[in-house]
Amino acid sequence: MNIVILSTSPRKNSNTLRFSTYLQNQLIEKGHQASVVDFHNFDIPSYGRGELLKNALTPFQEQLITAWDNASLIIMATPEYNWTVNGDLLNALHQFSLKDFAHLFNNKTFAMAGVSAGRGGKIPCIELTTVVNKIINFANQYSIVSPRIYESHETHKNLNEQAQSTGNEVYEKTVNDYLDYTLTIATRWNSDKN
Repeated sequence: MNIVILSTSPRKNSNTLRFSTYLQNQLIEKGHQASVVDFHNFDIPSYGRGELLKNALTPFQEQLITAWDNASLIIMATPEYNWTVNGDLLNALHQFSLKDFAHLFNNKTFAMAGVSAGRGGKIPCIELTTVVNKIINFANQYSIVSPRIYESHETHKNLNEQAQSTGNEVYEKTVNDYLDYTLTIATRWNSDKN
């Protein structure tokens, strides 16, 4: 399966990127194609102040849209900032909900993961689930959002700078369980499309 992980933190070498790279490595070990798009290079204009033009995309925009378009499964890894979703990701979702990009919400499985240096991550995932479902509905597309979310707590303690586990067996097991569940949902959703 082709999978893209959106690492939506604007920070360079963020915990979200570390977690996203860890997911990518786990998915590759499971035999899937997996890539990461790092929002550190985010340059999508603010909704209402600028337009995303499908024939004039920047390198970052092209990378994001191409990876998303080619993927069957999109995992949105978001940091939790003040108990909410990263604004760049919300802005991207608003821009992609327009007619020229609505196809990005068709025949896809979406999954959410919240990343925190502390004990957060749940609220952004719940908010993203609502927003993505609303876009799928409003754009009259056919996709599914996995009901299981993942909360990566104390990410910097559980993953080293090379995105490798520091040995917390509970963390490793819960990530693996999240991925297995998410892959099962995506496989069932896409079973009649392959």
